[in-house]
Amino acid sequence: MAPAPVPAARTDFGAVKATIHRKLLQKLNLDRLTEIRREDVRREVAQILEALVVGESTPMNLQERERLAQEVLDEVFGLGPLEPLLADPTVSDILVNTHKHVYVERRGILEMTGVQFRDDIHLMSIIDRIVSAIGRRVDESSPMVDARLADGSRVNAIIPPLAVDGPCLSIRRFGRDRLTAEDLIENHTLTRPMLDLLAGCVKARLNILISGGTGAGKTTLLNVLSSYISDRERIVTIEDAAELQLRQQHVVRLETRPPNIEGKGAIQQRQLVINSLRMRPDRIIVGEVRGEETLDMLQAMNTGHDGSLTTIHANSPRDALSRLETMVAMASLNIPENATRRQISSALDLVVQVGRLSDGTRKVTSVCEIIGMEGDVVTMQDIFVFQKWGVKENGEVLGDFMPTGIRPKFAERLAVSGVKLPATMFEPPRRH
Repeated sequence: MAPAPVPAARTDFGAVKATIHRKLLQKLNLDRLTEIRREDVRREVAQILEALVVGESTPMNLQERERLAQEVLDEVFGLGPLEPLLADPTVSDILVNTHKHVYVERRGILEMTGVQFRDDIHLMSIIDRIVSAIGRRVDESSPMVDARLADGSRVNAIIPPLAVDGPCLSIRRFGRDRLTAEDLIENHTLTRPMLDLLAGCVKARLNILISGGTGAGKTTLLNVLSSYISDRERIVTIEDAAELQLRQQHVVRLETRPPNIEGKGAIQQRQLVINSLRMRPDRIIVGEVRGEETLDMLQAMNTGHDGSLTTIHANSPRDALSRLETMVAMASLNIPENATRRQISSALDLVVQVGRLSDGTRKVTSVCEIIGMEGDVVTMQDIFVFQKWGVKENGEVLGDFMPTGIRPKFAERLAVSGVKLPATMFEPPRRH
């Protein structure tokens, strides 16, 4: 019996793509392409690609040729191997650990992909494309950079010598469809009574601090709560990278500015907070407090700018207050510790803690009221908590949202503002 024929050896797909890409760039007039419509460009490039692919000696079926053409188009017009991930709505984070390893986060869980770059030079070319689009640069003299993609995704890149094993790229995606309050309830992020309480607090102009870890959902919750602000109010938002997606029309969006290539011209959040006070705001929303601007934010809350909202990185409501103290100290005004705590206790009404659990789900783990001072300690009380009581075999976290039985002291402020909530919503469930 004759032996089965041995299939012809296939040339490496990546090598073919690199060759086609190089030949395409030689044929294209890139300056002219910037002057015509994107769809016309893609059609013209696709025709040139087809001719180049047909001219290759490597045997390829129709599906492989289409894939090759798409990947080369991604190299020319997009972010190369990352384009399919950027087009995937389920991906919330893209994490590139050198050219060999690319991870994504889906539904709160990290997973490795099969995506790779050819080498570190290929990855660096993609990083350069991102940062040059906003007038920044990344090289040995400036090896760290923050940037933003056209769709609003937040980007951080760090390269050697700081990144020992090779360039690293992190992209934080933001959903194209903004999550609504109903989405949060459907996803079991919080319950209807908890949402009604928080919505009432926003309408009654209470000052709210949203606390949580990285990727816990702080900005998402801030977006949802901001939707309860009246259209008649003037809102000023202040962010390091513009992420908030407010639905109101009367919104002034301010964003910090990094230093230029000479290391000059930076505008910090503190300068924007101070400037916002001169803009006649009804509400000030700071995307995240992380430094000396905290002092100015607290002073604004204490001097008539109530109804303000902001977020902070912290693992619990108590930790959030401790971090606020530390950040006030960054202003180097030698304010006594007790005075700082009194300012915090009088400025803030509510701390909402959000967390990402071990199964990737995001929950509002506590709604905590700040009620004043006892001696040198800021006193707090939980209104709602998420009580975890187990984990299923598949890793799903089991637990319940529970009212603690405490009626918040600000309930009277809500009633005066026309927000009526049933007293029964604060009653703990009866044990049988």
